[in-house]
Amino acid sequence: MMLLHVGKYYVIDAGYPNRPGYLAPYKGERYHLPEWHRGMEPNTPKENFNRIHSFVRNVIERSFGVLKMKWQILYKIPRFSMITQKKIVVATMVLHNFIREHASDDDDFSNFNRDPNFVPIIPERYNKWAVSQHASDADTDEPSFVTMDTFRDSMATSVAIAWN
Repeated sequence: MMLLHVGKYYVIDAGYPNRPGYLAPYKGERYHLPEWHRGMEPNTPKENFNRIHSFVRNVIERSFGVLKMKWQILYKIPRFSMITQKKIVVATMVLHNFIREHASDDDDFSNFNRDPNFVPIIPERYNKWAVSQHASDADTDEPSFVTMDTFRDSMATSVAIAWN
């Protein structure tokens, strides 16, 4: 039997089921960051897990927003093979890291460094490539894998124990 909780996971939204390699938040629980900024602390391990998941997902989305502004090819990758698409993403991240280490001033990255809540505004001219803002967070009828739900439950419990 393969251990599903070993390795790395894609942090996905509630529109997708928990599957091996994909970690979704709990549905029906508070999730989005504005809900946590109102000052209410999590009441349950599931809410606490969702707050952490939301924070991580937000950082990932903002990071990709900055990368998409810097590297327009990432805004909508042309119909290349999956292998080529992966190489494009890796190449832009390598360039990003090189610029961060060697450039004294880069406006795109500086905005992100100054404000941890900075959300890049994609220029209007990019909209012809835009994915609908309603493309995610939709419900799915697909069932989750019980093993991933169990793994998520154990993570939520571990976090709750560690924070008490």
